[in-house]
Amino acid sequence: MIHFFSLLFFPLLFLSCKTQELPAGKPVETGNTYKNPVVNYSLPDPTIIKAGDGNYYLYATEDIKNTPIHRSKDLINWELVGTAFTDETRPTFEPRGGLWAPDINYVNGRYVLYYSMSVWGGEWTCGIGVAIADKPEGPFTDQGKLFRSNEIDVKNSIDQFYIEEGGKKYLFWGSFRGLYAIELSDDGLSLKPGAEKRQVAGTAYEGVYIHKRNGFYYMFASIGSCCEGLKSTYTTVVGRSKDLFGPYLDKQGRSMMDNHHEVVIGKNEQFVGTGHNSEIVQDSKGKDWIFYHAVSVDNPKGRVLMLDQVRWENDWPYIAGGTPSLKADRPVF
Repeated sequence: MIHFFSLLFFPLLFLSCKTQELPAGKPVETGNTYKNPVVNYSLPDPTIIKAGDGNYYLYATEDIKNTPIHRSKDLINWELVGTAFTDETRPTFEPRGGLWAPDINYVNGRYVLYYSMSVWGGEWTCGIGVAIADKPEGPFTDQGKLFRSNEIDVKNSIDQFYIEEGGKKYLFWGSFRGLYAIELSDDGLSLKPGAEKRQVAGTAYEGVYIHKRNGFYYMFASIGSCCEGLKSTYTTVVGRSKDLFGPYLDKQGRSMMDNHHEVVIGKNEQFVGTGHNSEIVQDSKGKDWIFYHAVSVDNPKGRVLMLDQVRWENDWPYIAGGTPSLKADRPVF
């Protein structure tokens, strides 16, 4: 999500979080194609859900303060509908922390938003919390922290991802100190009593997301630096497993525990720092789509919102050309 080595960038980022006004939406895209970025202002670390009203809702790290929420019917045209929190309701367990890498889910009849809260560069001054709402646009009510790094003994405990499997609820997380998993309570709002964490991948990764397809679990993650402007090296990678907890392997059978993986999205002449992908969503034609962020050569301030189709070959995901599309056929609804 946010690379802890890039300490000098944080004061500027945090200042922008405090002062940035809510941006206006861009003109509606029409026709059969779209261009990247689909949102040309900073929406890092996207997470997405299709709500009961038929709309998609996307949440992002708070370059727009208090966790921005956008809405779309077609994955291309996005409207800012507000923020998950306000200055009065935002979480406080890290008083000087920023709200990073939200993960939106629908659990037990309500919208559950897991979030990271961290002080830039503080490997122990960070943790993961949870908030709930009756509607995808909020308001979200904070339920407090699940754990801090120093409580669960994992440095850089951020970039969480929720998944249900076999009637149980799990949280995966981690940032360059190993990726881990732990079981949650039945309501998803706390750790299951007595649950023990387990490591599932090595130290090259953050921004974990797991997608299940055709009997495989695919662990998407990001490597490199996210937040050094045009020098950012962020890259989206993947490994797969027959079991939720691994081992996750590359095409040669080497393990992500040993930092082996396949590259899914790398840089090109227009975009660098291509990482921290969202959940995969399908259009009405059954095509898979994924959001992620990147730094635009033409607009290098912040990390803009990108969209690309995920294709499959021999049960491995790939993006056409292995880099962001500049113009492509749009999703069909």
